[in-house]
Amino acid sequence: MAVRPDNRLADGPMTPVVCTTCGAGVEARKSSWEQTSVQWHDDAVQRCLERRASSPGSGPNSAAFPGCQALRESIRAAAVRGELPVQDDDPLPTNPENPEHEVTHA
Repeated sequence: MAVRPDNRLADGPMTPVVCTTCGAGVEARKSSWEQTSVQWHDDAVQRCLERRASSPGSGPNSAAFPGCQALRESIRAAAVRGELPVQDDDPLPTNPENPEHEVTHA
């Protein structure tokens, strides 16, 4: 059986992003505004305040970490500033009811 090459990063590599809250450095890739891939490194796991605050419980998903809101916001901000490329050409979606996403008309 032939092994298929992994070319998921061929159109856009991972880009370093640093959390503005704790300084954890990860590598991220945005396929679209809605989809983000994050590669955590050992030092980032240790630095992340939210990750350290989540305590593993018991059960099959005890080691599951839902993600860090501060890092999520840092990644989004990097994409908005153009520091983290978004592979999909669709524009940033806006929500007119959310004041964070204000749209001004000239």
